[in-house]
Amino acid sequence: MARKPHTIYVCQQCGAQSPRWMGKCPDCGQWNTLVETLAEPPPSAAPTAALLPRSAPQRLAEITADGFGRIRVPLGEFDRVLGGGLVPGSLVLLGGDPGIGKSTLLIQAVAALARESALNDRPILYVSGEESAQQIKLRAHRLGLDAPHLFVLAETNLNHILAEAEKLAPALMVVDSIQAVYLEELSSAAGSISQIREGALRLMQLAKSTNTPIFLVGHVTKEGTIAGPRVLEHIVDVVLYLEGERFHTYRLLRSVKNRFGSTNEIGVFEMQEAGLVEVTNPSEAFLAERVPEASGNCIAVTLEGTRPLLVEIQALTSTTSFNYPRRTSNGIDMARLLLIIAVLAKRVGLRLFNQDIFVNVVGGLRITEPAADLGVALAIASSFRDAPVAPDLAVMGELGLAGEIRSVGHLERRISEAARLGFRRCLVPRSARRLPASTAGAEIIRVRTINEALEVALQK
Repeated sequence: MARKPHTIYVCQQCGAQSPRWMGKCPDCGQWNTLVETLAEPPPSAAPTAALLPRSAPQRLAEITADGFGRIRVPLGEFDRVLGGGLVPGSLVLLGGDPGIGKSTLLIQAVAALARESALNDRPILYVSGEESAQQIKLRAHRLGLDAPHLFVLAETNLNHILAEAEKLAPALMVVDSIQAVYLEELSSAAGSISQIREGALRLMQLAKSTNTPIFLVGHVTKEGTIAGPRVLEHIVDVVLYLEGERFHTYRLLRSVKNRFGSTNEIGVFEMQEAGLVEVTNPSEAFLAERVPEASGNCIAVTLEGTRPLLVEIQALTSTTSFNYPRRTSNGIDMARLLLIIAVLAKRVGLRLFNQDIFVNVVGGLRITEPAADLGVALAIASSFRDAPVAPDLAVMGELGLAGEIRSVGHLERRISEAARLGFRRCLVPRSARRLPASTAGAEIIRVRTINEALEVALQK
């Protein structure tokens, strides 16, 4: 006698199951994440793992990788973030806010690849579960794309998608998006935990067994993470995020997981009518509209992967009209900002207790490394004292709780980038070693504390 279907509640963050609804997940502690789902019956077919071809152990020295080289992507910024090209058989997850440009970036990349001879005129399959083939054609026409070897499939049934991929044998495949496709043998709705996990596993099996790179587009939640449990990010080989403010023209492609390369690289694109255009010199682009004589502005040198970036940090202080002053940051971690404000108040003596403080990183860039601490501190002090930072000065250094300026890595590379863009002086920690008096024409000024840095940086 067949078992009667029943419902369970599945957490959309960690995948934990509960027989009844609860406001808070007992496993991960998140609120309002339990969603009612039909319980899956025991599978009658072979388990997922049995679909993989059986293999025998091999000696590492006897395994050959001939013809297993990376596939270079014609978009240089995209190629950089991937670690120097696509690895055959890799599963790449691309996430980002709605309308940020994920589909645009991918169709530009695969159309450029379809014109390359590196694929030996093999087809590329673009699967869309959210748009019709005609809508994709209109987008390609708007972007001026012409790729005779690019095939489009508008389908949501994953079994049909896998069957078509087996017949076409593409050199590359895109699934847009993983939350839109479903397996008909599972009774849960598309986008549920079980559908996402099982669908990603089936696509991973296809990628590994045929050495076909596959891109997956993933929706994000309001918290900015990939929709569904974190298990999806553990299945794939590479996780990329396309970031940026909706009203900014710049988009940042960031790698948060990469089994074949660095996770610190970023690619910078500019959204134009012709789609996403590479920004090969992001430092110059971020500083294009700078007003050097204005107070509250400072140029900090950060390092994203192997690329040094000069970014403009803006700060504004004003006497508060409320009982509690506001602290607002855009592009800087709030906890880090509060630490810097506390150091300025305690070690420098700035009376910031009654000041609203706003800090912004120009261009929509988000800075996570502590090398920008000195730039944030100087920008806040500059606005509070209404004294501009010297326009020919670039700064780099971590701020300690005692007010000391601590050293950061790759100083020579940072200084060289600042000198290339016309900055004649660089403010660095005194503890930095093995640095000449000048590098690439830029004078190096060493400071030990935040007080010394303020004396050098602020124009009287």
